[in-house]
Amino acid sequence: MIEEGRPLFVQIAESIEDAIVDGSLAEQAQAPSTNELAAFHRINPATAAKGIAMLTDKGVLYKRRGIGMFVADGARELLLTERRAAFADRYLDPLLAEARTLGLGPDDVSRLLAERAAASIDIATEGTQR
Repeated sequence: MIEEGRPLFVQIAESIEDAIVDGSLAEQAQAPSTNELAAFHRINPATAAKGIAMLTDKGVLYKRRGIGMFVADGARELLLTERRAAFADRYLDPLLAEARTLGLGPDDVSRLLAERAAASIDIATEGTQR
């Protein structure tokens, strides 16, 4: 899970965010402790704490004194909104710029996306029918 070249505390925060977004860590559920994260990833507890602090500052986690860190109400929706905006910036803007370079209009891009999505669904369905 740990990737070279990216700060470990950011990767820790992102792994917790992933768990919240995919539903494996529900709102109001207790988040892994700093010590649990440090032991699991074999990192310094201060590094894990920095990742937890990022999520606390963002309003994704909150502390219950003497008990631990918990997922805040609305955390999943907050993260989804943030990721949707990042998705547009990271993927859609470059895609649209390349489409313009190739002379493709919005209808062309939409058709290509629909074709790829249908092919992706066909492949996924084919794999479950075996």
